[in-house]
Amino acid sequence: QVQLVESGGGVVQAGGSLRLSCAASGRTFSSYTMGWFRQAPGKEREFVAAISWSGGGLRYAEFVKGRFTISRDNAKNTVYLQMNSLKPEDTAVYYCAADLGVSTVMRGTPDYWGQGTQVTVSL
Repeated sequence: QVQLVESGGGVVQAGGSLRLSCAASGRTFSSYTMGWFRQAPGKEREFVAAISWSGGGLRYAEFVKGRFTISRDNAKNTVYLQMNSLKPEDTAVYYCAADLGVSTVMRGTPDYWGQGTQVTVSL
């Protein structure tokens, strides 16, 4: 069992930055592929980024490439999402996710989800 708790969301002006954190419980965190997803009002949840258990195998949605960076610290059981050059269209609830399989995360059907953290980007 893995429990995920996101933090770091908030309100930021366009062009600003935020760093989201996702703290995971469980001794096997280092075995899991971790991902970030987001859901804007009235839209379906969409994939943002993923990172394999080793810290490699980075994957990004096209709309965040060059602006967002996913990373992890297995010693701290934490995955991060550094978000730079934020745009109003990045406004959404951001969710952390975990699964043993990379493809499962990429498909948006991981075993574990966090509760989400709100990111609001204003003009």
